[in-house]
Amino acid sequence: MTIRTPRSRPGRRDAADPEDTRGLGGRAVRGAAVTLGAQGGKVVVQVASVIVLARLLSPHDYGLIAMVVAIIGVGELFRDFGLSSASIQSPSVSRGQRGNLFWINAGIGAVLTAIVFSGAGLIALAFRQPDLVPIAHALAFTFLINGLGTQYRADLVRRMRFSAVATADILAPAVALAVAIVSALAGWGFWALVAQQLTQALVLLVVLIVAAGWLPGLPRRDAPVGAFLAFGWNMLASQLVTYVSNNIDNVLVGARFGTAALGVYSRAFQLLMTPLNQVRVPLTTVALPALSRLQDQKERFGEWLSRGQLALGYTIVAGLALVAGASDPLTALLLGPKWSAAAPILRLFAVAGIFQLLAFVGYWAYVSRGLTGALLRYSLVSAAIKVVCIAIGSFGGVLGVAIGYAIAPALSWPLSLWWLSRNTAVPTARLYAGAGRVLACAMLGGAAAWAACTTAAALGTVVQVAAAVVALALVYGVAVLLIPAIRRDLAGVIAVARLLRSR
Repeated sequence: MTIRTPRSRPGRRDAADPEDTRGLGGRAVRGAAVTLGAQGGKVVVQVASVIVLARLLSPHDYGLIAMVVAIIGVGELFRDFGLSSASIQSPSVSRGQRGNLFWINAGIGAVLTAIVFSGAGLIALAFRQPDLVPIAHALAFTFLINGLGTQYRADLVRRMRFSAVATADILAPAVALAVAIVSALAGWGFWALVAQQLTQALVLLVVLIVAAGWLPGLPRRDAPVGAFLAFGWNMLASQLVTYVSNNIDNVLVGARFGTAALGVYSRAFQLLMTPLNQVRVPLTTVALPALSRLQDQKERFGEWLSRGQLALGYTIVAGLALVAGASDPLTALLLGPKWSAAAPILRLFAVAGIFQLLAFVGYWAYVSRGLTGALLRYSLVSAAIKVVCIAIGSFGGVLGVAIGYAIAPALSWPLSLWWLSRNTAVPTARLYAGAGRVLACAMLGGAAAWAACTTAAALGTVVQVAAAVVALALVYGVAVLLIPAIRRDLAGVIAVARLLRSR
């Protein structure tokens, strides 16, 4: 259900409540332009982090950090408690409610810091790695830091101040990368990665506070937050299920195959999935407040949802098809020869990413319409599918785990739209048809890229990647020329791109 909260007194309506939809399209387009523009810089920073640090640190170093993150990362969900999404989705948030939510998130963060700090020994025992104790002690403080920043970020998103959010999102990882490089060159080993995590959290908090321009008051009893907590509980449960299913592969690889194998696996994951998340998160940042204000307008809501799917499909999915086809030269070019084992894993992650993106618009619909209970039920089903696939795949080693990870979203994606249609009105047939065209282009484009790489194998990695790009572009060009439906799809995407550029 949509959160309904009391209005602030006349004359004191919070600036975070732009509730009417007049000019919503313009605000969303400007927000998308700013967010995606900044995201390009953020992806560059992320890829640079993977490329540079992979040459300075060992798979063992990355494996240690991945073990801790896989275990304590679930605490980040408790720290948020779904309250950032609840705040963004709510039609109104008073200053008192905003302050109360701040203290709740900060308190949860402090408790989690204490729990993880005191339980570091158990994490080390679980993986039989004593070095995990000091790592867990240090990273435990990210809960407190992030807890302090949760409602600042949510407030900026509510007010559609995407420039401020984008600044924070690119400045924090850039500074953190600089700290990590200096630390790695100084011979700190895995401590360089710990320093990177802590620096990013601290810089992000400072920038968000300065941009938001407010300080929390004392907790107030006359500012009820029960509806936010109810929304957040369902959201948290859904996120927990998703998190466990998304990280069961890391835990399984680390426990069964050791730190070096996990280091290779996590490098492939970070090379692809981390930049992919860097794109999905800001797109959600823009989409949720816009769709939340259209939740009662069936036709406009469906149109925005369909356009969002096509925009993802003909841009990011096309890029993932290129990665799937050219994973061998890309791995050699970006990570170096000692990471060659990551190439087939990278290809499988690209396939998984394609299906995850096709299902992602469903997440927007669930959250923007307050259907967190339905989202939880679907998450339980999709998580079960993923756990089963990964568990079966683990009998084939690390590569088998990656195969299971790729098969799971391919099985659950068609289910996602059907499940969504049973809970709310969405243009299901239109979404299926659009996704079908996107998949057909991606499959043919990825196959052409692979063939081009194989043909140019003797000419070096740079030539192989260039040949793959040309082959992929040719496939999409032929598709546009021969298939009217794809021409219409791309015309819509280009129109949005032009609108973004004009803003």
